[in-house]
Amino acid sequence: MGRRIKRKGLINTEAVREFLNHLVAERHSLLLLVPLVLAFWAIERWVFAFSNWVPLVVAVWASLQYGSYQRAILAEDLTRKWRQNVFNAMTTTPLEHCQWLNKLLSEIWLNYLNKKLSLRFASMVEKRLRQRKSRLIENIQLVEFSLGSCPPLLGLQGTYWSQSGEQKIMRLDFNWDTSDLSILLQAKLSKPFNRTARIVVNSLCIKGDILIRPTLEGRAMLYSFESNPEVRIGVAFGGGGGQSLPATELPGVSSWLVKILTETLNKKMVEPRRGCFSLPATDLHKTAIGGIIYVTVVSGSNLHRSILRGSPSRSTDIGDSSKENSNSSRDKPVQTFVEVELEQLSRRTEMRSGSNPAYQSTFNMILHDNTGTLKFNLYENNPGSVRYDILASCEVKMKYVGDDSTMFWAVGSDNGVIAKHAEFCGQEVEMVVPFEGVSSGELTVRLLLKEWHFSDGSHSLNSIHTSSLHSLDGSSSFLSKTGRKIIVIVLSGKNLVSKDKTGKCDASVKLQYGKTIQRTKPLNTAECVWNQKFEFEELAGEESLKVKCYREEMLGTDNIGTATLSLQGINNSEMHIWVPLEEVSSGEIELLIEAVSPEYSEADSSKGLIELVLVEARDLVAADLRGTSDPYVRVQYGEKKQRTKVIFKTLEPKWNQTMEFPDDGSSLELFVKDHNTLLPTSSIGSCVVEYQRLKPNETADKWIPLQGVTRGEIRVRVTRKVTEVPRRASADSGSPFNKALLLSNQMKQVMIKFQNLIDDGDLEGLSEALGELESLEDEQEQYLVQLQTEQMLLINKIKDLGKEILNSSPVQAPTNSPSRSGSGSGAGSSTRRLSAPM
Repeated sequence: MGRRIKRKGLINTEAVREFLNHLVAERHSLLLLVPLVLAFWAIERWVFAFSNWVPLVVAVWASLQYGSYQRAILAEDLTRKWRQNVFNAMTTTPLEHCQWLNKLLSEIWLNYLNKKLSLRFASMVEKRLRQRKSRLIENIQLVEFSLGSCPPLLGLQGTYWSQSGEQKIMRLDFNWDTSDLSILLQAKLSKPFNRTARIVVNSLCIKGDILIRPTLEGRAMLYSFESNPEVRIGVAFGGGGGQSLPATELPGVSSWLVKILTETLNKKMVEPRRGCFSLPATDLHKTAIGGIIYVTVVSGSNLHRSILRGSPSRSTDIGDSSKENSNSSRDKPVQTFVEVELEQLSRRTEMRSGSNPAYQSTFNMILHDNTGTLKFNLYENNPGSVRYDILASCEVKMKYVGDDSTMFWAVGSDNGVIAKHAEFCGQEVEMVVPFEGVSSGELTVRLLLKEWHFSDGSHSLNSIHTSSLHSLDGSSSFLSKTGRKIIVIVLSGKNLVSKDKTGKCDASVKLQYGKTIQRTKPLNTAECVWNQKFEFEELAGEESLKVKCYREEMLGTDNIGTATLSLQGINNSEMHIWVPLEEVSSGEIELLIEAVSPEYSEADSSKGLIELVLVEARDLVAADLRGTSDPYVRVQYGEKKQRTKVIFKTLEPKWNQTMEFPDDGSSLELFVKDHNTLLPTSSIGSCVVEYQRLKPNETADKWIPLQGVTRGEIRVRVTRKVTEVPRRASADSGSPFNKALLLSNQMKQVMIKFQNLIDDGDLEGLSEALGELESLEDEQEQYLVQLQTEQMLLINKIKDLGKEILNSSPVQAPTNSPSRSGSGSGAGSSTRRLSAPM
């Protein structure tokens, strides 16, 4: 009981102390009461006594003050809760200045943001300059890029939040006026200047209003300019030797740079184009350089001619006949198709009619960056015209997120936001995107990001495995000095536009890596299956493989599609990819690509036997009318051929037969056939078994899909049998083994280059190749002279060693015994007999 009274007294003491502090803070005049109370007490004690009502008045006054204090605490608590509820529920906030944000930005700009943004914008500027060249400039190169020490200013006029539907939007002004830039461009001028010049961008001014939209529950922010920003650029010029030139000598360059910057901003981040800043919970710190995406155009809805732009009904009517034609065309159902664009790649769906067409078309497309924009153009088929009328368009943007996920976003109805998040590669998302600039009309698409490719050579499907390989290796997958081989196998093609009237494929594929060009053999078959292998010497700094599919004609070649494939970061594992062709409406090429290190190359492997075990096959094509086949396999290794036994009436044969071939590096091809007693045998598919990259005595057990048929796989076990593994030659470039091998490979590459240049008719290239060949011949002659000199030195050394052996006497005769002179000669003969076998 005593403890309770003590605690209660402690609480009252604290409350009294807080109350007194409140009285002192609210009423400063109370401090004057202290001397007044002391004066009254002195009078009460020594002069005369006051009545008893004074303590009562003081108690009443204290009670009233304490009650007002409690009401103030309650009002403050209610005000705080009210402000919190209003902040969460209100659509707008008052205008607020954010000088604190500019102060923070100035502190971190110089040592962090400037360097980070300079690296990011430098690559964008360099790419944009290559795409848009001025008439006065033949070639331009970015030499230096720095954004300076002056950061942009945000929210000088204030910032506030608003709401449009369910979307919250933050508005703030953007003002970047700086003269501290350091952007240096080296330009080669065209005629009549014919000289080089330096273009220095020394000032920049960008002013506008920025909109920021949080989306996906705070996992990303979309940003854009509300309207076209004001852009000004200050440009200075200089000659190649450093002397200054007046700006009038290069007219239009300044306006050209302003136009490029304005177009880039309009294309990237002016409404309704929006950029994305992702906020992942975890960051794997990987740099995505490209990816593979499957785009499925599902259907359209509310596609009415009267409300879609570009419609014939919106054209000007002239006379009654035109009105009748317009009315009749409005009554007819609209026939449309959708064209999908991704950078330079475009694909089209089939033509469909009606206001709610179902397209159901899937396309394989390739990204060459960590971001991309899919543009969907809706076209109408006009029977009376050879051209298609574009009715409307819409866009979907995508971006790699640092936690190995993918973000998709688009402009929704009423300028809103449509955003989807694929948490892992292979997860399909569906989006219903409204067409821009029209009152109605929507397109339903499904997007599936199959895999991302990263700069370290890994990709999202086996990132754990490849990352462990790189961490163990401790070096970049791209060798700074050449030594690896890029092996490209052109497997097959599909949906090519090169088939002739008979339905046969007569296309060829040209591969270009650096200056080396390789070609497949032209086909004349029903299926586009090449199965041809090519090797390229890896070049430091060369990161792309150019693919061209063409058809040979009487007067030249007919281009039926091109593509550029990035090889940046390719590692020692195989990369199997379908490459979509650009500049055509359809077509894909199937490639198998691998970079092989020198220790796994064919030149370092010893000769032995190739042991092939044909185990089984599954899901074969039925070649007989009864729905089965009588399969057997014909194996061709160079000029050698063998075959297995026939397994009757089955689509799942099991052979378990072993064959051996001498290892000479030839191609190992399998042809699965259907056995017929009277009629000719029919093909059930074919494939190529890759064994060249196997280590000595290593076995590979794998299922290989059959080419030239719709289905079917065959299981094989292949072993590179070597009885004794020789020691690998030294990696020193001066060793005779590597010197001879290097000269041989260089001669082969030059001869291949000669053949390609002769086919192309490139006389200038032939003269350069001839110079390379002459230099290689001189080097070969010097190497032969060196070998002859080393041979003579080795022979002389062997002769000297033999003389030393002959002069040496292993048995010494006694010197002071004349009776043994004969035995001394015998000892000499014995020595000669011993030396003879030496």
